[in-house]
This record gives sequence, C-alpha cells and structure tokens, in this order.
Amino acid sequence: MLLMVPVMAQPKQVAPPAAKHPQSAEQKEFFRLVAQANVKFIYPNGFREIKAPDDEDFSFDYGLELPGRQFEIWFQVKSEKENWTSYLTGKSQNTQMANPDSVYIGLAEAQASAFTGDGKFFKRDIPPDVLARYHADAGKSYLLTLLDLPQTKHYKYALLIILQKNHTGTILAVCFANVKGPEFFKNIDKASNCLKFKP
Repeated sequence: MLLMVPVMAQPKQVAPPAAKHPQSAEQKEFFRLVAQANVKFIYPNGFREIKAPDDEDFSFDYGLELPGRQFEIWFQVKSEKENWTSYLTGKSQNTQMANPDSVYIGLAEAQASAFTGDGKFFKRDIPPDVLARYHADAGKSYLLTLLDLPQTKHYKYALLIILQKNHTGTILAVCFANVKGPEFFKNIDKASNCLKFKP
C-alpha cells in the first residue's frame, strides 16, 4: 500500500555570497582614506592582506603580499583637500605656507631615507604617459637598498613609488623583495593597476 504524505515546500536557505576579500578593520580604514583622496582601489589577483607597520618609524595604511613569493607592498594614501583649503586661506592672509602640491617630494624622500639610512637611492621622475594612466600630475620612483631592519622583515630591496594629483591627494606605495631581478618587476606589474586617482 502506498502512503501519500503531503510534502510542504521548504523555503530554500540561500547563504549570502562570501566576500572575495573579507574586510578587516585595516581595510575599512584604508577604503575611507582612499575615498577621501579621490582614489580607486582594485584588489589585485593573487595577493592577500597583511598588517602594514604603523608606528613612529614607518606609518602605512595597508599592506599586501604575494604568498610564497617574498614580495610585499605597503600603501599610504593622503588627501590634500584640507591642506589645500588651509593653504588658500593662509595665502589670502599673507601667511607663508608650503604649497600642498609640492609636499609629496619631501614625504617620499623622508620615507626613502628612513628605509636606506643614508639618503642614497636611485630616483627617477615618472614619465607623463605613465602619470596619465594613473590620472596623476606628478610622481617619482626610488630604487632602494634597505637597511637590515626587523620592521621591514629584513627585505633587501624596495621600489618606492609616489604619485600626486594637484589639489587632491598623494599615493605612496613601497614594494619589497630580496632579489632585484625580473621577478621583482613582474610582481610589481601584477599590482600596478590596484591604485589610481579617479579622473
């Protein structure tokens, strides 16, 4: 004998989609700073979040690594909007202040000196076509031989890149590795489009 039991449709339980990169407190704060500086961030494939140093020696907002590759990137993003407003107010009151659009050079050279300990580094202007790709007005790169420091996890080399957009903000990225060969520059290229100013 066949027994008929009514079957009630069960509501289908759908799990919320898992975030590809769950947001940490550091990432949320970094996204806030990125938005203030009118910057766009796209999480690069193959990277994972690490804690970047934020102390009196090295102050960075966010960090990423390529697992198993001995390669890290630390980011610092700053908005110039408040500084620019203060500068214009001070200028109208005949107060001498540094132009916020030129401060990026001092910031980069201070960071480069902190990493090398001697201020000796190879510095280049970023070409106009590359600046245009990032919607930046100015920029420099610094190839560094690092001091042997626990804060930098004893990495040997770094490429410091700074981009500046007038009246808007500054992007500072430092890429670390132990070998300064083709693999280092390939790894940099993998993350080369993760941060840029909005048009």
